[in-house]
Amino acid sequence: MGIFSRLGTLIRSNINDMISKAENPEKMLNQVLVDMRQQLVEAKKQVAVAIADEKRLKKQYEDEAAKAADWERKAMMAVRAGDDELARQALSRKAEHDESTGVLKRQWEMQRDAVERLKESLRGLNAKIEEAKRKKNILIARKKRAEAQRTIHQTMAGLNDTSAFETFDRMAARIDQLEAEAEAGAEIAGELGPAQSALETRFKQLEAGHGNDQALLELKEKMGLLPAGDSQEPEALPEGTEAPELDAELEKLKQRMASGAEATGSESSEG
Repeated sequence: MGIFSRLGTLIRSNINDMISKAENPEKMLNQVLVDMRQQLVEAKKQVAVAIADEKRLKKQYEDEAAKAADWERKAMMAVRAGDDELARQALSRKAEHDESTGVLKRQWEMQRDAVERLKESLRGLNAKIEEAKRKKNILIARKKRAEAQRTIHQTMAGLNDTSAFETFDRMAARIDQLEAEAEAGAEIAGELGPAQSALETRFKQLEAGHGNDQALLELKEKMGLLPAGDSQEPEALPEGTEAPELDAELEKLKQRMASGAEATGSESSEG
């Protein structure tokens, strides 16, 4: 019965307290279950021995009872033969076996009851070990959840540190400065670029306002505020851009524009 006492004490021990003291609760719980199973194996061996003793006592009791019955049969044979003395001797041997039978019967019954109690205890201990196994899984899950929560809390505590956010603010300000410097560099490069860039810019400005100037000229001619054939001269190109061949082309362009303006004026007068 000592093995059951030790195993019962182990199962009833405070596993939570063991977890708090162990560096690795999961490993500790697994080792506890290994110890429980080993002790359960030893308990099964002891129960098996007790069952064997119970069977041995039962056989001895049955043998003694059979011998007592055999001597009783022999006494009856002696009585039938008219030999009372022989019958008395047979009855004396029967009484000896009856006494042994009574003793063995009581021992067998006690052992039989003990074996039943051991079997019941063994089943209960096995159920407790299964319960401990399930409890181990629950405790390990609780441990992992607690570790996850602790990690989250530590992470959140680190995020609450204003130094991290200040670093982000400094980096954002630095990037803003870099973007401003890049835009300023592009603007300076545009202003200090080659003469061709300035020339293209002037033509773009001229084209943007050309549509409005032409519409105004046509409106004035329609109202009779300008003499027929009058036209505005296009803005001269910057000095230093003319060449002899360019001058000839420019004169031809002016003549075509003047002819177009006179034709427009004539149509307006006829109307």
